[in-house]
Amino acid sequence: MEFAELIKIAKVENVQLSCPGLLPVKGTLCITSHHLLLSSQPGGNGEQGMVELWLLLRNIDAVEKRVASSSGSITLKCKDLKVLQLEIPGMEECLNISRSIEALSSVESVMMMYPFFYRPQSMKLKDGWQLYPLQHYYQQIATETTAWRLSCVNGEFTVCPSYPAAVIVPTAVDDNTLKKAARFHQGGRFPILSYYHKKNGTVLLRSSQPLIGPNRKRCPEDEQLLSAALNRGERGFIIDTRSAQAAKQARMMGGGTESKSSYPCWRRLHGPLERGRPLQESFIKLVEACNDTSLSMDRWLSKLESSKWLAHLKGALSTACLAAQCMEREEACVLVHGAEGTDTTLLVTALAQVILDPECRTLTGFQGLLEREWIKAGHPFHFRCARSAYSHARLKQEAPIFLLFLDCVWQLGRQFPFSLEFNEHLLLVLFEHTYASSYGTFLCNSEKERCLCEVKEKTHSLWSWLNQPSQQKKHLNPLYTYNALVIWPSVEPQSLQLWQGLFLRWIRSSQYLDEAWAEIQRLVTSCEDAPEESAGDRQCHSQPDAAHPHRQTQLGNAG
Repeated sequence: MEFAELIKIAKVENVQLSCPGLLPVKGTLCITSHHLLLSSQPGGNGEQGMVELWLLLRNIDAVEKRVASSSGSITLKCKDLKVLQLEIPGMEECLNISRSIEALSSVESVMMMYPFFYRPQSMKLKDGWQLYPLQHYYQQIATETTAWRLSCVNGEFTVCPSYPAAVIVPTAVDDNTLKKAARFHQGGRFPILSYYHKKNGTVLLRSSQPLIGPNRKRCPEDEQLLSAALNRGERGFIIDTRSAQAAKQARMMGGGTESKSSYPCWRRLHGPLERGRPLQESFIKLVEACNDTSLSMDRWLSKLESSKWLAHLKGALSTACLAAQCMEREEACVLVHGAEGTDTTLLVTALAQVILDPECRTLTGFQGLLEREWIKAGHPFHFRCARSAYSHARLKQEAPIFLLFLDCVWQLGRQFPFSLEFNEHLLLVLFEHTYASSYGTFLCNSEKERCLCEVKEKTHSLWSWLNQPSQQKKHLNPLYTYNALVIWPSVEPQSLQLWQGLFLRWIRSSQYLDEAWAEIQRLVTSCEDAPEESAGDRQCHSQPDAAHPHRQTQLGNAG
């Protein structure tokens, strides 16, 4: 396929661009293979035209057009929730632009996407891809215990196509046992280590559902694997992210959950979480409500509630707290799974680590967590983020699971403003790049697919760009103070808020909030640069979140 075949018209003069919060601007619209550009017309006095729009076509979620006899208008609804209006002279030009945008924005081939063509001069292709290897994470665990080993049983991706080549498993279990256990789990996702809690030596495991089926099949190798994860005399918890009823129904379809008789040292809990279509529809309803500025207070609150987005946040945080409490307070190992083990399972294991581990709350630690628990763990970004909240296409496998995770992290940052080293801006950047990016980090559905597409050889890493000093500075929280304690969030309805910085981002100006944060940054910097003062005279240093009382989720209520 040639991009030129999809471009029906490459350039149109006198196009007017409008978007909320900005004055309309008129200029020349150009369409390239991957971008939509609008350069404003030069003013008098020999002024140069300015590039007013540089939009990645992959970011376009929906194209809506209206045509008249001599003109037309196109509304572009973007995956990052931005809405743009183009007024185009000429009906034929309007139709050709619309067709071009629709064709170019829906190219399915991964290797035809922009990251394979993006070549910034300041970066090298190899930079950033090896920043967070699993081997490095394993070495940190190996200094604490010899009970776990790094296995390359999946080196050719034949045991589990959605797992990385290397996984961390109990030392007492050999690779042949792992292969047999994999055949007993959906998609081959046998239990592997997700997180080692250094404080008490407990571990967080994840997998997909066991294939028990209606005949209650058993797998001695899977039972051996889970038994090896526990020390002698220990008990563990299995947290199923489905309801008990859904898990029972899954057994009739060949799936199911671990039985008490086969896994006597493991106790099963349920923390049911929505995924798939219900979550995508919730996202769509919330965005619709946020974009309707004519709503009365009653109607707004009603639509916010009916979207159920805040309920999904509560559910995710509650289940993550349940996992964290089992490890921290019960001092028990935890296995998390749902059905496939690539969506709500990763949501819970990743959130639990942010709650438990201060290292995961640093800028580099958080990036490592995303690499380990989302990207290498096989979350299908290509499927889940194919469409955002505006698309008119029929829903397939889209679901904003990763966005829900980012929103939960934002809730943690709001409740514990000193405990996260990164700020809201980083979360917004991650949201944008999962849906449309110049970088290859979130491409494809698994490490196997990235290897086949040669993503690491032919695209740039997002981490390489984010870790440049000029970018890193934008993503740091000026109030951050290292907090070694577990951060227990409140999950009461009154404690959860709409993430206005994302959902209202293009609807109202953030100018004053940005100015306030800039002033906070200036004050903190000036305090750090000031001569050392006596302890009694210090006014500038922030108090850690540990000074504030925690509102905690009770273990029995979280499931």
